[in-house]
Amino acid sequence: MNKKLIALAVAAASISSVATAAEVYSDETSSLAVGGRFEARAVLQDGDVTDASRVRVNIAGKTDITDTVYALGFYEAEYTDKNDADKVNNRHINAGIGGDFGQVRYGKTDGSLGMLTDFTDIMSFHGNGAGGKIAAADRTSNNLAYVGSFDIAGDNLTVKANYVFDDGADDAGYSAGAIYALDMGLAFGAGYGEQDLDANTTAKQAFGSISYTFGDFYVAGLYQDARNATENSDKELVKESRGYEFAAAYTYGKTVFSGTYNYLEDTNASGSNADLVDAFAIDATHYFNKNFRSYASYQFNQISGADDQFVLGARYDF
Repeated sequence: MNKKLIALAVAAASISSVATAAEVYSDETSSLAVGGRFEARAVLQDGDVTDASRVRVNIAGKTDITDTVYALGFYEAEYTDKNDADKVNNRHINAGIGGDFGQVRYGKTDGSLGMLTDFTDIMSFHGNGAGGKIAAADRTSNNLAYVGSFDIAGDNLTVKANYVFDDGADDAGYSAGAIYALDMGLAFGAGYGEQDLDANTTAKQAFGSISYTFGDFYVAGLYQDARNATENSDKELVKESRGYEFAAAYTYGKTVFSGTYNYLEDTNASGSNADLVDAFAIDATHYFNKNFRSYASYQFNQISGADDQFVLGARYDF
């Protein structure tokens, strides 16, 4: 198992990546690829077993406009076995242009802060408890997004910026971020986002991330400082919140062992702090080949009254 698979998100230079997609059509200027996954997931919590299985299907198209400029489109849907209207979730619907300058897309696509939370969001199921993002910084519709990746003396600089338009139902917002990855294995990034919630309230969120890859080991940290960007257990808006995540992974042959700690607190809860997220998680994922993996993941929840959770999963990528 190549260690780069763990840190893939840190070096990613595109908004959406399709690692195992198969090319189903190509000519001198155009190509079309189809990919996705079948993922079976059994969630064990409080004595019950819940089926959280899902299927994702994506279609990626690209056509050359000139020798240096191309057009692209991407669609991805997720299907579950729920008995309601949420059976199909359109995760990505976007198109745009790209070139040496980067890529510009419009539609339903990623915001700019996900590449920072990906530093510590490395587990097959759990983790990312303190990495929640405001809508404008996450995957959302009505979104004009830019991403560019640039080589700087052997190192890599990735920048992202996006703007979400006001459509009358959802207010406008934006986010921007950057990652600088050194060839020696150290990477660090920062980003910021804002979005109006109503005439008097604005959600604000800042992230900082750092990671280091050495041999078969990977370690990373994430810090978040936010205003009006979180909800508590009663679904009430949290005026001020801060949190952090730590992640570590070790690759042994074709198996990756990982662990994370996630903590998020309400720093304005009636004059005293209140925990929103407090959890440890461990994970073991075995890659039989590039297409198939299985995993086991356990989360130890430190919040009073919250249950631990154990997940068994198998995933086939195509």
